[in-house]
Amino acid sequence: MNLVFLAREAITGLARNITMTVAMILTTAMSLGLLGGGLLIADMTTRTQQIYLDNVEVEIFLTEDISAADPDCATSICTTLADDLAAFPGTDTVTYISRDEAVEIYRQTFADDPEILELVRAEALPASFRVRLDDPRQFAAIYDEFLLYPGVESIRNQEELVKRLFTILDGLRNGAFAIAAVAGAAALLLIGNMVQITAYTRREEVSIMRLVGATRWYTQVPFILEALLAALLGAGIAIAGLFVAKGAIVDGMLAAVYESNIIAPITTGSVAAVAPVLLGLAATLAAATGYVTLRFYVRD
Repeated sequence: MNLVFLAREAITGLARNITMTVAMILTTAMSLGLLGGGLLIADMTTRTQQIYLDNVEVEIFLTEDISAADPDCATSICTTLADDLAAFPGTDTVTYISRDEAVEIYRQTFADDPEILELVRAEALPASFRVRLDDPRQFAAIYDEFLLYPGVESIRNQEELVKRLFTILDGLRNGAFAIAAVAGAAALLLIGNMVQITAYTRREEVSIMRLVGATRWYTQVPFILEALLAALLGAGIAIAGLFVAKGAIVDGMLAAVYESNIIAPITTGSVAAVAPVLLGLAATLAAATGYVTLRFYVRD
C-alpha cells in the first residue's frame, strides 16, 4: 500500500471541500474543548474534595454544664468522652476546645468584622471536641455512637458544608459534558456527511481504480484519512485552546482562590494529561465514523 499516495489523496480531498472541512474542524474543536474542560473540572473537583476531606473534622459540642464549669476537661464525664473518642476505630486525633478557646477562635476568625463579633456572646459558644478521622466518611458511625453520650449536646460534620461546594462544581462539569455531547454529535454528523459527499464526487475516480485492480479497502482509506486528519486538527485546536484559556483566563480569575487553597488549581500538567485523551478520542471516533459511513452508504 502506497502510504504517500494515500496521504496525498486525503489532503487533496480536504482541500476540495474546504468549507465543510473547516466547519468539521471547528465543530470538532469546540466539542473536544468542552469535553476537555469538563474533564479538567472533574479532576479539579476530585483534588479539591481531597483537600477538604483531609481537613474535615467532626465537631462534638458539649452541654452547658461542661462548657461553663470544666475548662480543662477534668470531670469524669468529659475525660470518659475524650478517652472513648480516642479509642473509637478510625479516629486520628481528638482535640478539646474549651469555651474560652472557642471565643478566641471566633474573635480571630471575625477580627475584621466587628459587627459580627458583637452578635454572639461567649455563653453561646460551647466547649467541644474536634475529631479528625482517618476516613471522614465514618461520620455516620461516630454520630450514632456518641450522639446520646452524657455531656454531648450535638454533633456537626464539616463534610456536609463541603458537599455544597461540590454540588456547584459537579453542576459545571455536567453542563460542560452535556454541551460537549451535543457538539460531538454534530461533529460526527459532519464527518459522515463529508465522507459521503467526498466519495460521491470522486466516484468515477474510485471506479477506475477498482477496474485496474485496487481493492475496496485501498480506495476507502483516503476518505477515512480525510476524516482522521480533520478530527486531529480539531483536537489540536481544542488542546491549544485549553492551554491558552488556562494561562490567559482561568489562572487570572482564580488566582486568589488558588492562593487561599479553597479549590485545587488547574495545572499545566492536568491539561497535558487531558491532551492524549482528546487526541485518541478524536482519532477513534473519526476513523470509526468514516469507516461505518463508507460501509453502509457507499457501495461502489
